[in-house]
Amino acid sequence: MEGKSQGVSSYIEGEEVCGNCEDQGIQKCQAVQPNTEELDSPPASPLPPPIFLYPGAKKQNARSVPPKSLRAAGHPLQDYSHNSSSSSLSSSSSWQPSFPDPPSPGSGGLSPSSSLQLMMMMMNYTGVGGNHNNEKAQKNPNYLMANERMNLMNMAKLSIKGLIESALNLGRTLDSDYAPLQQFFVVMEHCLKHGLKAKKTFLGQNKSFWGPLELVEKLVPEASEITASVKDLPGLRTPIGRGRAWLRLALMQKKLSEYMKALINRKDLLSEFYEPNALMMEEEGAIISGLLVGLNVIDANFCMKGEDLDSQVGVIDFSMYLKEGSIAKCSEGDGQITAILDQKNYVEELNRQLSATVNNLQAKVDALEKSNTKLTEELAVANNRIITMQEEMERIKEETSYYSETSKKVNKQDRTADGQALSEAKKQLKEETQLRLDVEKELEVQIGMRQEMDLAMKMLDKDVCEKQDTLAALRQQLDDLRALKHELSFKLQGSDLALKQKSELNSRLEEKTNQMSATVKQLEQSEKDLVKQAKTLSSAAHKLLQKHH
Repeated sequence: MEGKSQGVSSYIEGEEVCGNCEDQGIQKCQAVQPNTEELDSPPASPLPPPIFLYPGAKKQNARSVPPKSLRAAGHPLQDYSHNSSSSSLSSSSSWQPSFPDPPSPGSGGLSPSSSLQLMMMMMNYTGVGGNHNNEKAQKNPNYLMANERMNLMNMAKLSIKGLIESALNLGRTLDSDYAPLQQFFVVMEHCLKHGLKAKKTFLGQNKSFWGPLELVEKLVPEASEITASVKDLPGLRTPIGRGRAWLRLALMQKKLSEYMKALINRKDLLSEFYEPNALMMEEEGAIISGLLVGLNVIDANFCMKGEDLDSQVGVIDFSMYLKEGSIAKCSEGDGQITAILDQKNYVEELNRQLSATVNNLQAKVDALEKSNTKLTEELAVANNRIITMQEEMERIKEETSYYSETSKKVNKQDRTADGQALSEAKKQLKEETQLRLDVEKELEVQIGMRQEMDLAMKMLDKDVCEKQDTLAALRQQLDDLRALKHELSFKLQGSDLALKQKSELNSRLEEKTNQMSATVKQLEQSEKDLVKQAKTLSSAAHKLLQKHH
C-alpha cells in the first residue's frame, strides 16, 4: 500500500492501551483536541507510523514521537510523546473509531488532512483522546453502542469503496489473496460480531455469527445451496470458519446484499442472537446491506479447499486507508467507469427481461404447436377426401373421353348409319357431360362445406372453452354453496342443541317456580296458623290478667 503512514490495528479480545500518560501514577489522560486550522493544512513533515490498539488488543506500549516541526509549531499532537517507556491505560469501554467520509472515486486515497483526522479519531477510540467519551458513555450506555455502529459503518464504506475501485482497475476478477478483499471480509466479520450474544458452553462463553447466517436459507431458498456447500467443506471445524466460508461463497454468487437484506428485515429472528443495540438490529445494518449491492459488479474466484479459515485472525489494517493523497484523476475516467457500470446494469436488466420474454414466447410456441398438430390432422382428413373426389373425377373424365372417342369412331365408320342411333349417342354424350359437370359442382360444394365445417369447428372450440370456464365457475359456486350449506347445517345443529338446553332450563325453572309457589303457600298457611295461635294466646293472657286483678 502507498502512503507514509502505516497504522496497524490489532483486534483481539482484551484491553485498550494508550500512550498519552506521563507516568504510571496518572489515572486519566488529558483530552487531545485537534487544532482545526492546522488540520485543514497538512503538516510540514509526515507523521511517524503510529501503532493503534483496538478493543481486545494485547497490552503493548503505544509510543509515537512526532517530528520536531510539529512540536515546534505547537501541533496538538505534541503531548502524544514517549515520555514514559511503559505507560499504558486500560479502558473498560470498547470504542470504535469514527472515520471521515471515504475518498472520492479516482483519488489516490485520503488527503493528508483527512488522514490526520482519521488518525485522531482512532486515537480517541483507543483512549489517547482523553476521558470525555468515557464519561459520556458512563452517563448514557447506548452512546457506546451507537458510536461503535457508526464507526463500523464508516469502515464498511471505506472497505467497499476501495474494493470496487481496485477491482475496476484490475479487471474485476479477484482471488482470496487480494488484500482489499481480505480486509473487506474482516470488516464484515466485525459487523456481524457487533452486539452478538454470547452462548454458554462447557468450554466457556462462545460468540459466533454462523448461527444468524444459517437462518438465511429459511428466508431465501437459494441460499440453501451455499449453506450445504459450507457444511460439506472438509477442514472446517469451527462455526467461525463456516461463517467466513459462507461470506465468500455468497460474494461469489453475487447475492451477498440480497441475503443480508433478507436477514436484517427479520429482526424478530435476529433478536435471538443479537443485543437490541447491535449493528444488525439498527439502521446501520440496512445501510451496509445497501452498500453491498455495489459488489455485484465484482467477479470473485475463491479456492475454498485447503484454505485455513478457522485460525485466521480478524485484523483491520488501517494502513490501507491512511495513505498520502495524490492528484485526482480526470473526470473522464470516472465518467467512463460510471458509464461502464450503467451499461452492465442495463445489460443485466435487459437480459432478465429478454429471458422472461423468451419464456413467454416458448409457452406460446408450445400452444401453437399443439393447435398446429390438431389442424394438420384435420387437413390430412380433408386432403384424403379431396383425393378421393379427384380420383372419381378422373374416372368420369376417362369414361367421357372413351365415349367421345367411341362416338367419333362410330361417326367415321358409319356416317350413313341411322340418324336415330347418332342422336342416341349424342344424347348419351350430353348426359355424360352433364354428369361430369354435376360431379364438379358437387366437389365444389364439398370443398365449401369443408371450409364451413372448419369454421364451425373453430366456433365450437371457442364455445366449448367458454362453456368450460362457465362450468368451472358454476362448480366453484356449487362448492361455495356446499360449504355454506355445511356451515349452516353446523350452525343449525348448534342452534338446536342450544334450543334443547334452553328448553330443559326452562322446564327446570318452571319446576322450581312451582316448588317456590307451593312453599309460599305453605308459609302463608303457617303464618295464618301462627296468627290464630297468637290471637288465642293473647286472649288467654287477657283472661289471666283479668282473673289476677
